[in-house]
Amino acid sequence: MIFDVFNQEIKEFNNQVSLYIKREDLIHPFISGNKYRKLKYNLIQAQEEGHKTLLTFGGAFSNHIAAVAFAGKEYGFKTIGVIRGEELSSKVMENSTLSFAQENGMKFYFETRENYRNKDSELYLKNLKSLFGNFYLLPEGGTNTLAILGCEEILTEDDNTFDYICCSVGTGGTISGLINTSLKHQKIIGFSALSGGFLKNDIRKFVTKENWELIEEYTFGGYAKTSNELIAYINSFYNNTKTPLDPVYTGKMMFGIEDLIKKNYFPIGSKILAIHTGGLQGVKGMNVKLENKKLQKIEFDV
Repeated sequence: MIFDVFNQEIKEFNNQVSLYIKREDLIHPFISGNKYRKLKYNLIQAQEEGHKTLLTFGGAFSNHIAAVAFAGKEYGFKTIGVIRGEELSSKVMENSTLSFAQENGMKFYFETRENYRNKDSELYLKNLKSLFGNFYLLPEGGTNTLAILGCEEILTEDDNTFDYICCSVGTGGTISGLINTSLKHQKIIGFSALSGGFLKNDIRKFVTKENWELIEEYTFGGYAKTSNELIAYINSFYNNTKTPLDPVYTGKMMFGIEDLIKKNYFPIGSKILAIHTGGLQGVKGMNVKLENKKLQKIEFDV
């Protein structure tokens, strides 16, 4: 079931350009944003192949882990999460994401960070099958060909008037889907949530068009890294628009878009659409980390 998704105008930025945000975060209360899109055709494929179990990978506050756990419960699959960091095995109930996944039936296999790096190898997957039997494999972050097929459904005919489409980038699946369905006059801009130059090559595996750019200047130090400046921006954005952003993906994207507007990156009169990819379930866990570090917290509840 897809809930109402709409394009919300962000009035505070429309002095030079017209900026909207597509509220994909509202697509489902628990399988949020691009996770819903990425899982849609994978779940259909798993059912058609007769699988009873979904297995996937993720970190301590993974949006993907939370979404797969709920989707499994919703559509009748057992779920297994291979979790990065063996020290987390004794901290499940202290972790909002893992406790949610467990409550929705997910079983965990905690792995050392060293071994986790081998998760894509044939030998590692063979060992997992010897432990758990047959399963339908979902990659970390959910990106594969079927996931991109789902992300190609994000843009609709109503979005044809936009000149720029912006999204946050983790594994490259969402931006690939947007690129594939973009029009000739549109430019797709991805705001990387993590440092490292490998993302461009990952995206090129799934796209043939050249009307896109990956911007890496707004990672705030790397994946899941944050700062008082970013948190203050997220709080201000919510106070002004009543739209919650997360500190790992969408907060960095919107910060970057606003900064580029100030730097006159976009021509006057441009019409920009930012994709809200969800990820809000991680706010609670991030606030625990911020509180432990005695840093400013995100002020809204999700």
